[in-house]
Amino acid sequence: MRGITDTVKHLLIINVLMFIGTMSIGGGQLFYDLFALYFPKNQLFQPWQIITHMFMHGNFTHLLFNMFALWMFGTAVEQVFGKRKFIFFYISAGLGAALCMLAYYYFTYTNGLNTLVESGIDKTQILDTLSQGKYNTQWQGILGDELQSFLSVFNGSMVGASGAIMGILVAFGMLFPDSKLMLIFFPVPVKAKYFIPGIIALDLFSAITGVSIFSPSNTAYVAHIGGALTGFLMMYFWKKDQFDKYRWN
Repeated sequence: MRGITDTVKHLLIINVLMFIGTMSIGGGQLFYDLFALYFPKNQLFQPWQIITHMFMHGNFTHLLFNMFALWMFGTAVEQVFGKRKFIFFYISAGLGAALCMLAYYYFTYTNGLNTLVESGIDKTQILDTLSQGKYNTQWQGILGDELQSFLSVFNGSMVGASGAIMGILVAFGMLFPDSKLMLIFFPVPVKAKYFIPGIIALDLFSAITGVSIFSPSNTAYVAHIGGALTGFLMMYFWKKDQFDKYRWN
């Protein structure tokens, strides 16, 4: 695989193997139950999912776009960082994305649960109903439009390398600010120092408004922002404290 650095190559292979396993073993559900990131209150949650979810993908298109971005930007970043520092950065950005998403989930879940309890519904009854993958129609009248968000937080799962890759995008933009990039559907070259903040701004807009611009409606925009923020903070720290001082190999 010419033109691909070692760590990026191995990450690509792991992601592809996990996708093949997801599609071919257990009817597509076994790998999800084990490796996707579930809300910690859900009985399917396991601690290792905080890491494994970033090697899982929902469909081939999801995998293709993420792996293309990993190859396109990750190779250049790894050439500057070196192997060990690159994998540390990649995993850290993915963890930052997951933690930001879980914080958002907890906020949504706690607000919904408190609203239901304040309306007079027993907390134990609510949790028992949720654990069965069900909900009471009475909740619709109490939570209104917030019901679906409340339910999706408890019963949904998160997969994908997007959070880690957003961190890599930030690193690329800070290392190669004048490199020209362009989107397939917007074929106009734009310097990385403008292009990448623009992508992050679109994610922030979608996270706040719920309106998807270029991504599917179920995209974890908060995770994207978390990965980008983690990547920025790490780059800022390393740059501020003399980059080569922290080069590990």
